[in-house]
Amino acid sequence: MQEIVHLINEMSPYLLLGFLFAGLLHSFVPSKLYNKYLSKPTFGSVVNAALLGIPLPLCSCGVIPTAMSLRREGASKGATTSFLIATPQTGVDSILATYGMMGLPFAIVRPVAALCTALFGGAAANIFGKEEDGNTAAATDHDHCHDDHCECGCGDHSHSRHRNKLVEALHYAYVDMIADIGKWLLIGLFVAGLITVLIPDNAFTIFHGNTLASMLLVLCIAVPMYLCATGSIPIAVALMLKGLTPGAALVLLMAGPACNFASMLVVKKVLGTRSLIIYLASIVIGAVGFGYLIDFLHFGGYVNFLGSLQVAGVADSCCTPHDSWFAWLCTTALLLLVLNALVLPKLRRHKKQEENKTTENMNVRIYHIEGMNCNHCRTAAENALRDVDGVMSARVVLETKEAFIEGPASEEALRKAVESVGFTLVD
Repeated sequence: MQEIVHLINEMSPYLLLGFLFAGLLHSFVPSKLYNKYLSKPTFGSVVNAALLGIPLPLCSCGVIPTAMSLRREGASKGATTSFLIATPQTGVDSILATYGMMGLPFAIVRPVAALCTALFGGAAANIFGKEEDGNTAAATDHDHCHDDHCECGCGDHSHSRHRNKLVEALHYAYVDMIADIGKWLLIGLFVAGLITVLIPDNAFTIFHGNTLASMLLVLCIAVPMYLCATGSIPIAVALMLKGLTPGAALVLLMAGPACNFASMLVVKKVLGTRSLIIYLASIVIGAVGFGYLIDFLHFGGYVNFLGSLQVAGVADSCCTPHDSWFAWLCTTALLLLVLNALVLPKLRRHKKQEENKTTENMNVRIYHIEGMNCNHCRTAAENALRDVDGVMSARVVLETKEAFIEGPASEEALRKAVESVGFTLVD
């Protein structure tokens, strides 16, 4: 238990700061900026997609509706693939947490590896995926809101807009994001604690001198399961302290967040089988390639990728350093935020039940949406439904996977709108 508590204390300041940066990016960087530079099937659009995606704190499920929305807005297949590969591997929150727990070398290598694999995959998709058509909708303009574009030049309006944006950023950072990854972060810390306690010290030294075997083992574990970019960090740290090579740990950090069965199925459905093969091959080849590079630099004595791990304090519980009051304060705040994220779904379900009682006699249709896993998914589905002709109002509840639609829009139009962002509408 002491090891887990210290892990949280080490990560919490960087996580809280990373969440804040993520919220500011979400609220103050307009979505049109992402769409503007991704439309042409050129290597430049692939580069732009990777650079735009790396700082975004989207998990492997949350990145799917965002990428599908970009594709629907006209982003090229290569740019979409590049975005899908780069974004879930990193994010400002996970980069800062990587620095806090694993040191500067890993914090630098991780986004560089994500960038290189994204460029490779995006370029390959542009070259080999041209003849394959995905099931994407035609590009349309979804920006119907004019509230943030007042042309009167009024200072009060400007002040109000910035205040609302800041509130939105804080809500996104410390409510929506934590609701999305809080559970996975706790799971990652719990698994790291189990690894520390149950696996013998130096258990992975049997792979010393056989880097490929350790990487293949990690790939078999990481590819099918879900790991968020931040939640994978304590697991990687714990495995490295048990003897796993730094290169194999990097494979876990790259392949775990970027691959899982859900994302693979959606990529196949929307971009096609050939693009899915390119997507997986890019991640696996990039992870193994950078893993070999990391082990070469580490075992060759050029860079010490293990030196900072002793700071994590999980190697020897009797020598665990005392955590500062600031670390405990950040941990307390983080745990309260996670608790808030776990309690809110119950309150939303209760609110939904009350709303259902008041809408029984109204012209409201209820559908089930399959494939949603986070608030990014909910927002993408909700926006897609609201853009359908004939929809007067649309509300999506993530916890129950239900959509409440008011208006005469046809069911076929609703189904196509939901499918265009990677989900399935069911009666």
